[in-house]
Formats: sequence, C-alpha cells, structure tokens
Amino acid sequence: MRLLKLVPDDTNIKFLRWRVPFYLVSMILIAASWGLVLTQGLNYGVDFAGGQEIEATFTKQAEAPVAALRKQVSALGYGDPVIQRFGAPNEVSIRTKLPESAEGNPGAAEAISKKIIAAIRANNPDVRIESVSTVSGKVSGEFRQTAIYALGAAMLAISIYIWVRFEWQFGVGALFALFHDVSLTLGMFALFQLEFSLQIIAAILAIIGYSLNDTIVVYDRIREDLKKYRRMPLPELLDMSVNETLARTVMTSATLLVALIPLLFFGPESLFGLTAAIVLGIFVGTYSSIYMAAPILIWLGVSGDSFVPTESAVDRQERLARERSAKP
Repeated sequence: MRLLKLVPDDTNIKFLRWRVPFYLVSMILIAASWGLVLTQGLNYGVDFAGGQEIEATFTKQAEAPVAALRKQVSALGYGDPVIQRFGAPNEVSIRTKLPESAEGNPGAAEAISKKIIAAIRANNPDVRIESVSTVSGKVSGEFRQTAIYALGAAMLAISIYIWVRFEWQFGVGALFALFHDVSLTLGMFALFQLEFSLQIIAAILAIIGYSLNDTIVVYDRIREDLKKYRRMPLPELLDMSVNETLARTVMTSATLLVALIPLLFFGPESLFGLTAAIVLGIFVGTYSSIYMAAPILIWLGVSGDSFVPTESAVDRQERLARERSAKP
C-alpha cells in the first residue's frame, strides 16, 4: 500500500521568482493592519477595557431586544453600554464602564451589577443571567501593559536565539516574519471588531511559536544547503531548501487545520476568537516562512561563505607551518 503524499518528492516550485510582488503585498497588508488598529481600534474585552460584563440569555424570545436593552441600561447613568450578540440570537453581552467611585470597591461594583440586572428583569422577566465579570480600570491597564511586554519579550528572545544559532541576518528575517504574522492578526481583529481579550494574547503567543518552528526548519535546511552548494546562486538555493521542507510544512499545517476548522465552526462562542486567531496564524505563519523569512536573506547579504569559518592569523601561521613541515 502506497503512502499518501501531499507534496511529491520531485516538487520544484519557483517561490523566489515572485518575491518582490509578494513582499509589496505583505508591506501593504502590514500598513493596512496597523492603520485599522490605530483608526478603528481593537474591541477590548473586560480584561483590557475594564468595567463590568453581564452575559444574559432571553429564554422566551427569538432575538435579544438589543435596542431596548441599550436604552434601559443607559438610563441608569453609567454611560453608553456596549451590547453585542454572541452565540444564539437571544444571547447578549452587556459591557458598561464602572464609575471612579466603584474602582477597587467590590461592594460598589456588585451593587451596580445588581441594579443593572434588576433593570433588565423589570422589562424582561424571562432573562437568565449567565455570568457577571468585573475588572477595575487599573487592573485592565496592567493587563494591557503585561500583554505588550509578553509579546515583545517573546519576539526579542526568539530573534536572539536565531541570531546565536545561525547568523544575524537570520535573526532579522525571523523577527520580520513574526512582526508580519502579529500585525495581520491584529488587523483581522480590528477589521471585524472581534473581542480582544487575554485569550487572544495566548493565541498570538501560540502563533509566534508555530511561525518560529516553521521558520527554523526552513532556516536549518538553508544553512545545510549553503554549506554543501556554496557556488549555487542564492535564489536557486533558497527555492531548493523551501521545496525540500515543503512536505513537512504542508503536513504540519494540514493536521492542525483538521483539528481547528471543526472547532471554529461548531465550537463554543467563547472560543471563536481564539480559534479564528490561530487558524489565521497557521496560514500567515506558513506564508511568512516561505515568502518573508527566506527572501529577506538575499537583501541582507547572506552568501555561500556565510557559514565558512574565518581563519585567524594564528590559525594561518599554524597551517603554513604544518604545510612546510610536511614537505620533503
């Protein structure tokens, strides 16, 4: 019985032929992603925005009365609430800011949540409260700061590791590929206004790990081929290295997607953002390993001599002395 091969052994795709157009497209996507983040902003969850979140289900209604809820909660004087449907049409998330007097005061925050719930139940006796979450503005600010530090530290540590293991050009290439992956993920959340919470930070860290793993596999093969084929033009060598690792890349991505796609469409609503981020990360991580991390080595000056050890003056003298002593 022959084994199924997603990528034939004799695959020879000229990836580097289109490196300039793909780089231009990637730069446009990165700029567009950050433009969306800066202009449209991220839809922070309670973890990052602070305030109170009440999840409710209207058991006897086909759809939650979002407009009426917004009017009822606004009348309480806690500002304009953010009300979003999630899961079924009769399920909603109600987010409100806490007044300064309630910051750091669990009793005051609990009293506010009870007041909001009472106002909702007065007009909707069929409502069922699923959960109530409260995060102070100070704690949410600390969450955002810690999350930024975590992402920055992860990317920096990865770049240093690749720099030490390979050459500095490889570290720069890996860092740019990771920046590309994180930027496009943030752009997706800004575009569709998906809730951005601590779960999504975990997803981005998972994307960084996946992308790094794929990039290191490609870089390791490039390094080995550079040692064996020192006179081969670098674009041809990079194409050969990427094709040699393509079967492994496709198989890894396919097996992950087999597990994630059903979870994306049929999993619980609470995991939708996490799953969507990782699914996008698999695609952009695979793409960046091929079209971001590999081509940039050409522009950074990697050559066939990059991994040839340089001979010091002492080593040269010792070599010449051995050659002279070996002559008859």
